[in-house]
Amino acid sequence: MTDAPFAIDPVMLGERLRLARDAAKVTQAQAAVAIGAARTTLVAIEQGGRRPRVDELQTLAALYGTTLNALLRRESARVDLRPRFRRGQNTDGLVEPAAALLTDLVKSEIELEDLLGIVRVRNEPPERPLLPGNVLAQAEEDAFELRQWLGIGDAPIHDVVSILELQLGARVFVRRLESKIAGLYAYDGATGPCILLNAAHPRERRAQTAAHELGHYISTRRAPDSLYEGPPEQTREERYANAFARAFLTPARTLKVMFRDVTAGAAKLTRRHVIVLAHAFGVSREALVRRLEDIQLVPSGTWDWFDRTGGITNEQAYQVLGHGPEFDPRGRDAERPVSLRLHLLAAEAWKRGLLSEGQVASLLKIDRVHARELIDAYDADEEVGDGLPRLQH
Repeated sequence: MTDAPFAIDPVMLGERLRLARDAAKVTQAQAAVAIGAARTTLVAIEQGGRRPRVDELQTLAALYGTTLNALLRRESARVDLRPRFRRGQNTDGLVEPAAALLTDLVKSEIELEDLLGIVRVRNEPPERPLLPGNVLAQAEEDAFELRQWLGIGDAPIHDVVSILELQLGARVFVRRLESKIAGLYAYDGATGPCILLNAAHPRERRAQTAAHELGHYISTRRAPDSLYEGPPEQTREERYANAFARAFLTPARTLKVMFRDVTAGAAKLTRRHVIVLAHAFGVSREALVRRLEDIQLVPSGTWDWFDRTGGITNEQAYQVLGHGPEFDPRGRDAERPVSLRLHLLAAEAWKRGLLSEGQVASLLKIDRVHARELIDAYDADEEVGDGLPRLQH
């Protein structure tokens, strides 16, 4: 068995092993015999000069009457994001439970990553603090700059959450919240950007919320944000984040080109035009029309006219596109008691013997029945996958 690439510092791990051994009144010689090694090897492990293997850690944890979870827990897993939101102006009681949920999800993910030796890569773009002058113009410039920095140019973005997770290293969770809350954002030096999106909202609206929170990450990185339903706040920070989201998801040049092609030969903007364009960019019909207003392709108040005259319905979209709402795997994921990523991490930790079934239930805040179902499902997947090529890390 190869050395385990634990994220915890080897000196800290060695000190925890020494303290656990002392507490259990086990000598170095006895511990060395238990793992089939020389006493000098055990000394090196306790001094941080040699990383223990997984099987050695399992043996020592059992010998000392402790758990791998206790030995490998890292201090950063104790992060608490809730106080950041208490400093805000929201007092209706909805933010507190959402902030507590985000904290629990982040803590569980970090602890599981530590146990499995996963080092999350963060790729942080330059921060662009708000400057004097027109924040809407700055949002356009910053959104364009970020697109170039990410290498995505002016192409439509159909999964902004994947960009946040895979290209920027943000921690993004999609779970069901009170309908009034669209999303939360917080930044911590140890965890990086953390975002919680409301799974009860349509996929297109979640994309807009994710891009809004990305705007806060770019401009006011260390200030928390909670996005609410209703009239937009008129602070410069919120106006910037809203404008950034529109510019990032629907870049002006690409939208102008597509608008010209879709409306060729037409004298008026129709619902069909809006449906086709919104589908092409993966945004809501309202967001699309308001963006057309922003860049003066249609008169101001166009969306309000559509809204007063019956809106643009899903049934109309079905008639134009020929299908209903697209498959929404992230929305489906929120129906699980545990998100898919945490499910996979916890099951892998259990498989390696790093967590017991009870510890899985405690860490993920689920009951033992759900923990057993999670483990059984993972075992079933493993059986189906027998004979598949091994990953080369």
